[in-house]
This record gives sequence, structure tokens and C-alpha cells, in this order.
Amino acid sequence: MPAPRIEIDPDSGFCFGVVTAINKAEAELAATKDGGTLYCLGDIVHNSDEVERLEANGLRTITHSDLAKLHDTKVLLRAHGEPPETYRIARQNNIEIVDATCPVVLKLQHRIKAEYDRPDSPQIVIYGKIGHAEVNGLVGQTEGTAIVVEHVDDLDKIDFNRPVALYSQTTKSVEGFRAIAEQIRRRIDPQCSFASYDTICRSVSKRVDRLREFASSHDVIIFVAGTKSSNGKILFNHCLEANPRSFMIPNESQLQAEWLHGASSIGICGATSTPRWLMEHVKEKCEAISGS
Repeated sequence: MPAPRIEIDPDSGFCFGVVTAINKAEAELAATKDGGTLYCLGDIVHNSDEVERLEANGLRTITHSDLAKLHDTKVLLRAHGEPPETYRIARQNNIEIVDATCPVVLKLQHRIKAEYDRPDSPQIVIYGKIGHAEVNGLVGQTEGTAIVVEHVDDLDKIDFNRPVALYSQTTKSVEGFRAIAEQIRRRIDPQCSFASYDTICRSVSKRVDRLREFASSHDVIIFVAGTKSSNGKILFNHCLEANPRSFMIPNESQLQAEWLHGASSIGICGATSTPRWLMEHVKEKCEAISGS
């Protein structure tokens, strides 16, 4: 039997926001090799292999509790964005911020803050993953008053007798956002205003159709994503719907040879937080198993 064709999806991998954050981190690390430390507030990307690569080059990941104890140093803010409180602590502790907040997220933060600052501000509802770093930054623009909904069951948190403005975490699914918006529209008092703003990043959402096409064009799909990646879980489910022989792994060490048996073509793809080098490693492992 001839060796299978093995292809990496050209559209998979880091989105431009993550690329910018990684580039800033690498540039700062290169500049601080002779002294000083670069800290990063939270994992720079939801991929442990990439985090470990950067930590090996000197990046130190810290928590918000750690930040409050630091003084006179430099801290990188990742693409997910941060609430105003983080910037306040940095000013107070003389911390230099290297701000790698994604421009799409930053624009959304400004929109939500402007909405919240209006004299007649409605209830601000955010469709997103509760506790996600980006969502925490968005909620922070409203002094913690925004309502986060992840599922239809969460809608009971909303007062449907008051106006509502709905926004979305940038990496959520368009279909999920529309379903939430429709449920709010049905339940809200007709006398109350309801505005929904699809703030999902199009560079991410446009990947779905291309990814489904890629998944359906191969016998087997190996989807590479970190276990912490929300985007990875969403994109993998699309792969699974398009191709039942789809498998998600964090790196090549988890690849199982039996998945590839009988396949004439193998597709490798990943999340917006998956580095290209990691997909290359998975491809090499697939080649070694299949004798390509």
C-alpha cells in the first residue's frame, strides 16, 4: 500500500493577534538577555508547548497575585487583554507594560466601556466563556457588572424587564452568538430595547468553512491544540462534524498509530493558539508511523 499523502492546513495556526504577542515577547527577550527579566501575565498563548519554548528563552509566567507583589520591572500583557485594574496596579508599582493586547480585543474593550459609561447604559451581556482571560478583561470595563452567558441556561441571569446590549468574546462561534441573541430577543419585554453586536473576530470565524472543507478532503484529521484552548475545542468540533475520523492531540507524543491505519490522506490542522512548528512535529511523527 502506498504511503499516505500528509498535509498541514495552510490556514491553521496562530492568528495575527497571537503572532504579534509572540513577536513582542521574542523581541523583548532578545533585548533583556544581558540583564533584567520579562514577565508575562498568564500563559502568553493557550498552548503549553509554546509557553515552555518561550520560558526556556527566559520568559517568566506570573499570576495576578504575583503582579501585585512586583515592582520596578517589565510585564508583557498577552493578546487576550486585561481589565483596567491591571494597568492601575502597574502604575502603582512602577511596572513597565509591554502591551500585546490584540487590536480586535482592544477595540471591543473600548466599545463596551463607552456603552457602560453612557448615562442610560443598558445591561451589558457578554457571550463568552466564564473566567476566560479575554472575558475577564471585557467585564473589567464595566466595573464587574457585565453579565457573562456561555449557554442558554445562563440567560436567567438577565433582567428581561430592562434594556440589554449583547456583545461576544472575539473567539466564540457565530452560530452560538446568534442562538443566544435569538433567545434574548424572544424573552425580553417588548417595551425594552435590545441591541446585539456580533463582535466575533472574522479572521477566526472565517476559518471554520475552510477548516471543514480541509477536514472533509482527508481520510484522517489530526487536530493539534492545547488543552486550555477554547478556540481549539470549537474548531475541533467542526472538524469532527466534517470528518468522524478526527482526533485532537496537544502534541506528537499523543499520536496513536492505529488512527492512521488504512488512510490514503492525512490532514493536520490546529487552533489559533497552535504554533506551526508543533504541527510540523506532528507531521514528522505521522510520516515515521506511515513510512512516508
